[in-house]
Amino acid sequence: MNLQVLRGILIPFLGTSLGAACVFFMKEKLNLHVQRALTGFAAGVMVAASIWSLLIPAIEQSENMGKLSFIPAAVGFLIGILFLLILDELIPHQHLNSSEQEGVESRLPRTIKLVLAVTLHNIPEGMAVGVVYAGMIYGNAQITAAGALALSLGIAIQNFPEGAIISMPLRAENMKKSKAFLWGVLSGAAEPVGALLTILAAGIVVPALPYLLSFAAGAMIYVVVEELIPEMSAGKHSNIGTIAFAVGFTVMMILDVALG
Repeated sequence: MNLQVLRGILIPFLGTSLGAACVFFMKEKLNLHVQRALTGFAAGVMVAASIWSLLIPAIEQSENMGKLSFIPAAVGFLIGILFLLILDELIPHQHLNSSEQEGVESRLPRTIKLVLAVTLHNIPEGMAVGVVYAGMIYGNAQITAAGALALSLGIAIQNFPEGAIISMPLRAENMKKSKAFLWGVLSGAAEPVGALLTILAAGIVVPALPYLLSFAAGAMIYVVVEELIPEMSAGKHSNIGTIAFAVGFTVMMILDVALG
C-alpha cells in the first residue's frame, strides 16, 4: 500500500481526533443548536458523498450492462441498508446525542453505548473510503486519486463534529478531559480499519466494485436516515439542522465535482 492510499484512509480518522480535541478548548457542554447544526452538516456531507462518490461511479462502472446498468447500484445499495439494519439490531447502542432510548434497556455503561453508537455510525464511512481507494488502486477509470481524496476530505469534515459529539458530553459527565478525548479518538478507529479491510477484500473481488461502492452508499444513507436526521430535526428550531444539511451537501458536492 503506497503513502497516498495510507494518507487517504487516515484523513477521516484525523478529522474525528481533531473534533475530540475540542474537549480541551471548549465549554463542557455543546449548545443544543450547535449540536443540531453539526449533525445536519454531517448528514448533508454523507448524502452528497453517497451520490457523487459512490452511486454515480457504481452506475458508470456498469455501463457495459446497457439499460440494466442500475442493477449493481440498486442491489448493493439495498444490501447496504439491510446490513446496517441487522447490525443496528445486534449491537446495543443509543442514538447520537440521545439519552436512554425509550423501551430499550441495556446493562452497558452510557460511555460504552455512546462510543458504540458512533463506531457503528463510522463503519460505512470507513468502507466507503476503502472501496473508493480500492477502485483507484486497481485502475478503475471512473475513480481518480483526486476523487478519492475528495471523499476522504468530505468525511473528515463531517467527522470533526462527531469527535466533539463524543468527547464533550463525556466531559460534561465529569470524565477527565484526557479520557474523554481518548474515547472520542477511539470512536473513529473503526474507519481506517474498515477502509483497510475493504481495500484488501476488493483486491480479491475487483469485478464486485460497483456492488461494494453502492453497498457503502446504502450503509451511509441508513446512518443518515436512522441516526442523523432524527437528531437534527428534534424539538424546536429544526430549521437550523436543515440549513446545515444544505451547507454540508453543497460543500461535499463542490469537493467531489471540483476534485473528481
